[in-house]
Amino acid sequence: MNELSLLLESFRRNGRVNGTLLDALTPADFELSDGRGGWTVERHLRHMAAFRVGWLWNLSPEHANPLLDHTQKDADGDPLWRWQNSPPAELAAALGAGDEAALEAVRAHLASGEPFNDPWNEGAYRSNPAHFLQHTIVHDSHHRGQVLALLRQGGRTPEQMEALDEHWAIWRE
Repeated sequence: MNELSLLLESFRRNGRVNGTLLDALTPADFELSDGRGGWTVERHLRHMAAFRVGWLWNLSPEHANPLLDHTQKDADGDPLWRWQNSPPAELAAALGAGDEAALEAVRAHLASGEPFNDPWNEGAYRSNPAHFLQHTIVHDSHHRGQVLALLRQGGRTPEQMEALDEHWAIWRE
């Protein structure tokens, strides 16, 4: 397996881990927070999904378009994310659509040899567009860890937390 194939497989597995976590949540879980002003489980997951469209809007707007609702605009006149105000149950669809758009953007830019846009002149993924996928995996892992901590604080038993750890099997395939 070449390096790009390995990264693409890792990205797909990351999506499966996200799906496993979402499948394990109850409606009440989405409202869990640390009680000190930190984000709720829903906000972490919504942020994970919005991360994809936010970056794509700047890096490769044509690949962000399917994720946007062009009938609604923000204060700057930019279209809103399609899942901006969706119920938490739709976050799996948002993450899946974002993953597909990210994969398409990376494939298109690798095939054309054109780098991503760099509107902030910070060298965003200039060495290889696939680094966006790596960034997404790391970003998701960070927030999944916070979600798991909130679930533990929210009263999940050790056995329930261990069941959630079954997502590690996805990485060992």
